Amino acid sequence: MGNSKIVITKDGMSGRLDRRSFLSGSAASLGALGLAGCVTSDDMGRAEAAKFYAAVPSEKFPIPAVDISKIDPKYFRRLVRYDTKEAPGTIIIDPKNYHLYRVEGDGMATRYGANVSRPGFLWSGEVYVGRKAEWPTWTPPKEMIARQPEARQYARGMPGGLDNPLGARVLYLYKNGVYTVYTIYSTSDPETIGNGITSGCTGLLSQDMIDLYSRTPVKTKVVMLPA
Repeated sequence: MGNSKIVITKDGMSGRLDRRSFLSGSAASLGALGLAGCVTSDDMGRAEAAKFYAAVPSEKFPIPAVDISKIDPKYFRRLVRYDTKEAPGTIIIDPKNYHLYRVEGDGMATRYGANVSRPGFLWSGEVYVGRKAEWPTWTPPKEMIARQPEARQYARGMPGGLDNPLGARVLYLYKNGVYTVYTIYSTSDPETIGNGITSGCTGLLSQDMIDLYSRTPVKTKVVMLPA
């Protein structure tokens, strides 16, 4: 896995112009020719991303649109080239680069931007999806309550909803029939993507998590790469 080679096939971000220097330089003369305001690759990438991250009003708890201006374009959902020996459907988490991949086969994978574990909680290895849930109840593990006593108020569970830390969908990760306390969960906070903030879990934007969840059955293999 350490030798996996990633080549983006549908990026639109590579070779982008520095818009600030462009506008402060030759934009005036181009404007005279009617060329000012041409759409850059960055603009096109965000326009495409806006479709993925639109509001989802049909959910039990309507999900708002994502403010994509708060996300680095490299974390937008994309189909990419990804060389791996893992079977189609396998989930591979790359905490070093804040990405999660769903292997599609034929050397391709769907890549999602993610938040990952903060220092001190990083782990690696193979697990699997033991169960899954929509708008789940969140119950903080005893280890969290010990570290953060304020979480004790939810010791009997926090009902599902937009304020629930697990969000709209969650995949519970198991090892040898035992729940690891780690999950792949959904978040509505775009500023967490590309950061290490959790105690071992991996978060995707709600719209991305709904997409992954719909294509991930119980028993799916999950590989956490070393950071």
